[in-house]
Amino acid sequence: MRNDTLAFEEEAIRQIAPRPRNLAETGLAQDFLCDLLAKHCYWGGILNQQQLVERTALAWPVLESLLNFMRTSGYIEILSPNENSMLLRYSLTERGRNLALDAQLKSGYVGYAPVPLALYERVVQAQSIHNNVVTREDMARVFKDVVIRESVLDQLGPAMHSGRPIFVYGPPGTGKTYTGMQLLGLLDDSILIPYALAVGDYVVQFFDPSVHHPLASADKSAQFMLDEGHDPRFVRCRRPSVITGGELTLEMLELAHDATTKQYFAPLQLKANNGIYMVDDLGRQRVECTDLLNRWIVPLEQKQDYLTVGSGTRFPVSFDVVLIFSTNLNPLALADEAFLRRLGYKVRFDVLAPEEYESIWRQVCKKHAIAFDATAFRYVLELYRREDRPLLPCQPRDLLGLVMDQCRYQGLANQVTDERLACAWNSYFVRPVSDPEPLAHCKPDTLHPASNPLVIDKENRIC
Repeated sequence: MRNDTLAFEEEAIRQIAPRPRNLAETGLAQDFLCDLLAKHCYWGGILNQQQLVERTALAWPVLESLLNFMRTSGYIEILSPNENSMLLRYSLTERGRNLALDAQLKSGYVGYAPVPLALYERVVQAQSIHNNVVTREDMARVFKDVVIRESVLDQLGPAMHSGRPIFVYGPPGTGKTYTGMQLLGLLDDSILIPYALAVGDYVVQFFDPSVHHPLASADKSAQFMLDEGHDPRFVRCRRPSVITGGELTLEMLELAHDATTKQYFAPLQLKANNGIYMVDDLGRQRVECTDLLNRWIVPLEQKQDYLTVGSGTRFPVSFDVVLIFSTNLNPLALADEAFLRRLGYKVRFDVLAPEEYESIWRQVCKKHAIAFDATAFRYVLELYRREDRPLLPCQPRDLLGLVMDQCRYQGLANQVTDERLACAWNSYFVRPVSDPEPLAHCKPDTLHPASNPLVIDKENRIC
């Protein structure tokens, strides 16, 4: 069934980016491709027909016309097949080596033939993330095992296909980052990612294995067949997701240029096209928050970004992402009301109610085959009450993880006890130096007097 789905998607993708059959259909100039071929032969040595196809991702009829031109121009020579293969081999002449060195001075890129910017733009629009329709049933499916309030889901759902950015805020540890990335589960289709883009005579390396995760082709044998498959200058991937935190700078949102290798690299938001880009910990970056937010005004309003190559040539490129801002700080301290209005959906994440916290606690216990102990759970709630700490979604996993560390250290089966919870509590939370000694284990009956039940205030804090 999975192979049938892949084959169906492959046919749809082939319609978006069909394989070029001749030089004109590549969208690239003959001289540009001859420079690329010369660099391949310079670094690869003697290459046969199949190797050239694999190195350039171009069909043989396209390569054949280029090689014939290079041969008549005196750049390459044809060598007879060796004893292990019937394929013709190609080698640079002295003139061809000079061509390769000149080409290397202009651009150090040696890889698959790039995709022209105009073709990339058409592909981005055809597979726009905003073409997806998100329903309440979709949100329930993706978040079926996540403890999250329905009111939050009913905000996130419409936001996903609105085209507007999403601004999530609230105390640290309330699940903002986790929820933002969980949204990618709504987008289970595949898209085409170019290995590189051609912007005039410049090449921008696009594909990044840390962001783009290729899918297996339904039929790998079709990869280099002229009448089968999509344009192999694209790789079929899951929709991308990018998260940046406090390390983000304005330079990371522009084309990166390596002066030594003479290569350009795509910025983060370009790599995230047709997917999700999350700016986490907004307000803690090494750049003024106002400058960072102003960087997004044009892309958000025009759905286009502007990048610069060479000595100042600016070019537009589609901005097709679900942009998510996440912060632990007061939103009104980060931006004024006018800018916040541009952000579309503002979603507040709050601390948990005790019953929500218990649901997560039970989920973590089940995941790690730990028996749920009601007495131990009441004990940990009392610890929260005694120190007036908020209940956060990340803490059951963390506290129980520390308990399991103790069990492994002692060579015992995983079991939650009051003593282990007290030890985990003291290891997990940081106290000012002026505070009393860490909590010693107390008997449950002294921590849970019947006359002192838990009280939850209107902000869901344990009192």
